[in-house]
Amino acid sequence: MNKELMEALDILEKEKDIPKETLFDAIENSLITACKNHFGKADNVKVEIDKETCDFLCYAEKEVVEEVEDDVLQISLKEAQELSQKAQLGDILHVEIKSKEFGRIATQNAKNVILQKIREEERSVIYNQYYEKEKDVVTGIVQRHIGRNISINLGKADAILNESEQVRGENFKPTERIKVYILEVKNTPKGPRILVSRTHPELVKRLFEAEVTEIKDGTVEIMSIAREAGSRTKLAVRSINPNVDAVGACVGINGARVNSIVDELRGEKIDIVNWDENPGNLIQNALSPAKIVAVFADPDEKTAKVVVPDYQLSLAIGKEGQNARLAARLTGYKIDIKSETQAKDAPGFRYEDYVYDDEEYDEEDYEEDYDGSYDEEDAESYETEAYEDEESDEGAYEESEDGVEESEVEEEAAGDDEDV
Repeated sequence: MNKELMEALDILEKEKDIPKETLFDAIENSLITACKNHFGKADNVKVEIDKETCDFLCYAEKEVVEEVEDDVLQISLKEAQELSQKAQLGDILHVEIKSKEFGRIATQNAKNVILQKIREEERSVIYNQYYEKEKDVVTGIVQRHIGRNISINLGKADAILNESEQVRGENFKPTERIKVYILEVKNTPKGPRILVSRTHPELVKRLFEAEVTEIKDGTVEIMSIAREAGSRTKLAVRSINPNVDAVGACVGINGARVNSIVDELRGEKIDIVNWDENPGNLIQNALSPAKIVAVFADPDEKTAKVVVPDYQLSLAIGKEGQNARLAARLTGYKIDIKSETQAKDAPGFRYEDYVYDDEEYDEEDYEEDYDGSYDEEDAESYETEAYEDEESDEGAYEESEDGVEESEVEEEAAGDDEDV
């Protein structure tokens, strides 16, 4: 049993996550390469490795001949019978090759083949490991600044946090632990290249999924998210279970859940609102904490006109338009906000602009249908209908007169009876 080789393979498998099968293939190829460098040929060289004991045998297949013309491919009958008494002319004999006989150059080449295979396999393992974590959040340790970029150690690989993916105002010190969002993993000849971000909206989403149990098990869903990194984030959530409050689950007891995420984002403000299928209610929720008087939303055009109290206009728009901008991203609607005073004279911001739309539309249709002309058939049909109406009115009148006369006669008769 080759204990040293077995121990080395076990260490490589544990530390580098390289399977032994791959290492055995690397050893086999290295021995074949060494034979080729030593003898000049390796077409007839075979390598057998016992994977349980790690013992290996390297041999060359040689033909038994009377006169040897090629030492690499042929062996004389006399030499063959020394190895095997049953050897005869024309037989193929397995002649062992001792690796100790290899020269220094052949040995070095075999070593390089094994090391190259280990490096390639190690890169492949690291690439596959982090490729599975693409579009996910991982924890890394800040190593050093490379110009304006930051190198972050993720464990078995280093990632690059570019300047464009850094939040303005965030300063990191070496050995500091931070959470980053893996944007992309590229496989390059020098190993996997991992790009991470601190500004991506999915970073906030993944943090909530890790912190809030209801989101992880699917009871609460994150429907939409809008973020301005380092300043404010708006999150729209809904609950599948009517007994679970989506906003309350995300906030946590005394704000414990959302506060832990705010701390990770270095004080970035987070607004959590309820998702609503009604665009008017959704826009009203998205513009919180501002109070809304009216919302006129057009789902086809994806536009909305919002009326707010005069004293709430600046709050609804936000600092440098941030609140309105995030609400527009969250809902997908182009939002136009005006105060009540401004809305009085602005078209589309009053109820009257929408209440009388149907009546005006009917009058227009009537005017379009009526062209101001008629024919004789229309006149005859009109006279016939009028005549029938007159007959029905006369009949009704006669019936009423008859009813009156009969009732008067009955009353007179009743009066005469009383007198008698």
